[in-house]
Amino acid sequence: MTTKSSVGKANILALGKAFPHQLVMQDLLVEGYFKDTNCDDPELKQKLSRLCKTTCVKTRYVVMSQEILEKYPELALEGLPTVRQRLEIANKAVTQMAIEASQACIKKWARPISDITHLVYVSSSEARLPGGDIYLAKGLGLSPNTNRVLLYFSGCSGGVAGLRVAKDIAENNPGSRVLLATAETTIVGYKPPNVNRPYDLVGVALFGDGAGAMLIGSDPTGPESPLFELHTAIQNFLPDTEKVIDGRLSEEGISFRLDRDLPEIIEDNVKGFCDKLMGYYGPNEMAYNDLFWAVHPGGPAILNKLEKKLDLLPDKLNASRKALADYGNASSNTIVYVLEYLIEEGLKRKKEGKDGGPDLGLILAFGPGVTFEGILTKNLTV
Repeated sequence: MTTKSSVGKANILALGKAFPHQLVMQDLLVEGYFKDTNCDDPELKQKLSRLCKTTCVKTRYVVMSQEILEKYPELALEGLPTVRQRLEIANKAVTQMAIEASQACIKKWARPISDITHLVYVSSSEARLPGGDIYLAKGLGLSPNTNRVLLYFSGCSGGVAGLRVAKDIAENNPGSRVLLATAETTIVGYKPPNVNRPYDLVGVALFGDGAGAMLIGSDPTGPESPLFELHTAIQNFLPDTEKVIDGRLSEEGISFRLDRDLPEIIEDNVKGFCDKLMGYYGPNEMAYNDLFWAVHPGGPAILNKLEKKLDLLPDKLNASRKALADYGNASSNTIVYVLEYLIEEGLKRKKEGKDGGPDLGLILAFGPGVTFEGILTKNLTV
């Protein structure tokens, strides 16, 4: 009788990202958006101008371009059935971005692509059968024996949900290496401004496009340089909050509506969730400011509420705020950008002769449900 060899905790072994070619400067967004949609409503324009300032976003990448609007002018018109055109554009775009982010990640990982055993693909920006996981596997040249998991429409918590799934796979399959890829585009929800849908302008001011990738595996070997050790992952949903983040697919594309109470709902529940997650590490008394924080930046209000509720020092959410400023809320992708900035911060401090920062911390994201995703994590780069 043989005994099963123990498998260590899963590690993030590499990170990668990719973006479409269109870079949008927040300062120029309002005029461009109203020109492209042939709208001249001064009140809506003023409202969007205010939102662009309060979101703290400075730049974003988007798939939408003048070429696309010239080919599909109906996307800028109200009430037309355009879901077919939107998905035609989105399916191609997210696949290309996911391929590029994965290739960047695999290059940093420095092992052959044939060593990838599992693929987890996350997106809330496409809908097709077979799913984007097949097209990504084909585009990368993955083995047909690669085991795939597809997570659709998990929204902003999708990246951390995918990381939780990848962690479980890695720790239950000795020797496995899991590629996690996320890809999102706002083109599926692009609409002209409308006085009856003022909440649409929040998305116009906040969301961006892009892709992210991670390589996850236990017991690093050879050229692998682990970045984070994933200790414990949990998920909770809040009963009777399913309408707080409301997304619907219709003939006109995907529409999202965020309840204005979302930041307060997160504020009211985040402490208990974090305490539960921290409790898995042991009975020692850990203060919130003794940890690093990799939080999906759903928006400045969410970050501000979390910072206030947990009495965090101002620099604790620097990586999240920088990712929001540089890329906007790119849905499931954004946690990759936050983790990259977190590593950069630590390396910069060490280069200056300072302490690299806390080695223990939390990866957090909030999505439809309302769903909380969290992973207790050790930063191996500090």
